[in-house]
This record gives sequence, C-alpha cells and structure tokens, in this order.
Amino acid sequence: MKRENSTTKRRLRGSYLISLMSIMLVLFVLSLFSSLLLFANKISDYIKENVGFEIVMKKGVKESDIIDFQHVLDRKNYVKSTEYISQEEATRRLTEDLGEDILQWLGDVENPLLPSIDVRFNSDYANNDSIAKIEKWVMKNKNVKEVYVQKSLVHSIDKNVNKIAAVLLLIGLVLLIMAVTLISHTVRLSVYSKRFVVRSMQLVGATEGFIIKPFMKYFVIQGVIGAILSLVLLTVFLVKTMNDVPELMQLSNAGNIAMIYVSVLVLGVLLTTLSTFFAMRKYLRADVDELYE
Repeated sequence: MKRENSTTKRRLRGSYLISLMSIMLVLFVLSLFSSLLLFANKISDYIKENVGFEIVMKKGVKESDIIDFQHVLDRKNYVKSTEYISQEEATRRLTEDLGEDILQWLGDVENPLLPSIDVRFNSDYANNDSIAKIEKWVMKNKNVKEVYVQKSLVHSIDKNVNKIAAVLLLIGLVLLIMAVTLISHTVRLSVYSKRFVVRSMQLVGATEGFIIKPFMKYFVIQGVIGAILSLVLLTVFLVKTMNDVPELMQLSNAGNIAMIYVSVLVLGVLLTTLSTFFAMRKYLRADVDELYE
C-alpha cells in the first residue's frame, strides 16, 4: 500500500513538473519572439531615421540665413535632426575621404563645394510620399539650389521593412496558436488524470464552481510560476545578448521591455485559466463511457 502511494506521488510530481515545464517553455518562446519583434521594430526605426536628404544652398547665401532656415526645419514635427555643413566643413570632409587636399588640385579654380543642411527624418515620415511633399516645400525657399535624396534607397528600405513586418506578424500568430494549443493540451492531460475524482465529487452533489475552483487555483499558480521562470530565462538571454552586442542597449527601451514582462505574466494566467475552465467543463458534462476513452 505504501509503495502504491509512493508511486502515485512520484507520478503526480512528474505530471506537475512536465506541465510546469511546458508552460514555461511556451511562454519563454513567446516572450523571446516579442523581444525580437521589439528590437526589429527599433532597428527599423533606427534605419529609417538615418534616411534623409541634403539641402544644397545657393552660392553666396549668408550663413545667418542658412542657420535661420535650419532652425525652421528643426521645429518641424517630421524632422529628427539637422546639421549645417559649411563650405569649409564640406571641403575638410572630402579631403579626409580622398586622403588629399582638394584645394591643391583646384589651384586657382574657385571651390565648387556649397554649404548644405543635412536633414534626418522621424521614422514615420521616412518614406517617398512624405519626402516628396517635404522636398516640394523646401524647394520653395529662394536660397535653396537643390535637394539630394536617394529615393531608390528609401523605397527599398520601406519595401523590405513591410515584408519583414508581415513575416514576423505571421510567425507571431503561429506561435500564439501553438502556445494556446500546447497549454490547453497540457491542462487537459492533467485534468484527464483526475477525471474519476471529478466524477466522484459530482456524485456526492458538488457544484461545478466548487469542483473547478481548486483546479483553477492549481493551474493559475502554475501559470504564474511558469511565467516567472520564463522571464528569468528571458532576462539571462537579453543580458547575454546585450553584452555581446552593446549596440542593442541604445535600441532598448525600459518601458517596452517592462510591458513584455507584464504581458507574459498576464498571458500565463489567462491561458491557464481559460484552458482549465474549458477542460473542466468538458469532463463535468461528459458521459460515463467517455471517462474510459
């Protein structure tokens, strides 16, 4: 008799551990994907915000007028940053790139380089449609000679970002369906092992709410523990990744990461609660013959 009780306890512990591990791994994969999606979105914004155009000013325009125009641009909601590049600065940069002093090449010829303003846009406006409207407005300024923008690059970035977003959304949907299915099956297996206990409680007149309550509490606790363990794994993974790739620190946002942590905890409780409820309803309303299937 003692040996049977010991075997039963070991099986229950094994069942609990398998159920907990299943919930933990599912939530870890979902949290990992959410983090990947977050960083992918940040990287996308970072790339877009490094797309802009160069406003080349006309020859002889006063520096004060150029700076005034730069300040006007800075106040626009679509502009992330601007940089004034004087003729001297443009000459210095070109000399560095070429490795030789271009003024010596020119001799008596006047320096052809003109002052310019380098503009970078906020990510929401880094697309050809928005840039075309901004370019049209900029060209109305009498001091502007031309606007240089790589439209093909902007189009390529916008197109690829949309493709990546669609693929990530599809993967996320598949992962969520898999998570719901796996946790639901895990809970159903655990409830299935106690189906005769449930039937006995029904025979002595216990209500559905009374029977479901301890199972609900049991699996909600499992959901919380599984979520916490998955977040511990996620934290270790993120710390290791950021140590290996320090640039990711600049793209990370404490508020968004905290949102992922809270979402995982809520999801762990929600999935186990709903799975337990529907699994219990199935066995509470099952015929006697179905209990032996």
